[in-house]
Amino acid sequence: MKYIDLHVHSNQSDGTLSPKDVVRLASECGLSAFALTDHDNTAGIAEALAASSEYGVEVIPGVEFSTEHLGMDIHIVGLEFELENPEFQAQVAEYRDERLFRNRKMIDRMAADGIDITWDKMEQSFGKIAWTRAHFGRYLLDHGYVNDISEAFANYIGEDCKYFIPREKSTPFDAARLIRKYGGIPILAHPFQYHLTALQLEELIGGLKDAGLIGMEVYYSTYNEEQSARLLALAEKYDLAPSGGSDFHGSNKPSISLGTGIDGNLRIPYSVLDGLRAKRREAAGHAVK
Repeated sequence: MKYIDLHVHSNQSDGTLSPKDVVRLASECGLSAFALTDHDNTAGIAEALAASSEYGVEVIPGVEFSTEHLGMDIHIVGLEFELENPEFQAQVAEYRDERLFRNRKMIDRMAADGIDITWDKMEQSFGKIAWTRAHFGRYLLDHGYVNDISEAFANYIGEDCKYFIPREKSTPFDAARLIRKYGGIPILAHPFQYHLTALQLEELIGGLKDAGLIGMEVYYSTYNEEQSARLLALAEKYDLAPSGGSDFHGSNKPSISLGTGIDGNLRIPYSVLDGLRAKRREAAGHAVK
């Protein structure tokens, strides 16, 4: 059977491997295909595509947009969009710029409280990319403010913490519409990670369906069989195709392995990608609200 992973990060966002090295690792892991879904940018896709034939792995262009809903970060994965379309890339740049604006505010707020952090110091540590909260967590760890990154999220940059700043503009509905507009497959990433009530989650899914959502991550590294079954039932209720991915980040999430999740609990067959593509074809004639 052919296996895939539809949620993967490189060092073009908050992963630690280069796009080419992710392709190499995917080949070593026996994956037939994976989607490179870096946060709010597609900068690593060209390198990954160039390595695809060398390592015999299908690379699926992807992105993971960070958006705001109910004061929380909600992530929408997009697959197989019109990568080279200049209008699409202009929209991606707006998401990246929103992230840069948020990052500036996080740095200013931390520095005002005496944390030894500046924009230049973040660039020295991580380069000139659109940093995620994981980069801030790593910075706090490397500079002795926390003992591990999970402590950084719990006490500094998590959604209930002083230095968390939500996105100020884009909604998940905007992201879903954008991906559909340019031929892609919008997917709600890791639905249980947002700690929404059952009603809030269904309202989100229903609104996203109206905005063009095609799929939902049913299979994820931290989900057990019961959780996946609950999400599969929701996907069926809202006529969404199930998706899945490890959310691999390299050494930034050392417990998660590419393609197999945590302790080998994740194996996603290629038929899941076939199902997403079929659902996109089925939805092509339906208007997006």
